[in-house]
Amino acid sequence: MEFLQQNIWLVLLAAFSGIMLILPIIRGKLSGALSADTTQAVQLINHQDALVLDVREANEFAAGHIANARHIPLGQLAAGLKPLEKHKDKTILVNCQSGTRSAMACGVLRKNGFSQVYNLKGGIKAWEQAGLPTVK
Repeated sequence: MEFLQQNIWLVLLAAFSGIMLILPIIRGKLSGALSADTTQAVQLINHQDALVLDVREANEFAAGHIANARHIPLGQLAAGLKPLEKHKDKTILVNCQSGTRSAMACGVLRKNGFSQVYNLKGGIKAWEQAGLPTVK
């Protein structure tokens, strides 16, 4: 107990760090979206003709993206759902740079009635690390 009292700032820092580590996992679970690793993502694209939605900023998208991906930045997603309406019952694979923004985008899509939404685990970084192709 004495240790805790003498090192309260270290204890608080450790607790805060732990919370920050698990927050993305909790946020992903709360969004209701499923997640897909790169192997599962390829299967969704090839076998279910999944729509790939890239929610990164324009400069990130231009640097390289998954072939045939639609681009709607996360900040514009809520206002830009109209073109996606016809895909409400279709499988949608959402990606960003690392998986955080796409998890938020999955939540927006689920709240707006999209039923089969998957977040690409690790984002485009994981895609490239797996040796999968991107286009510019």
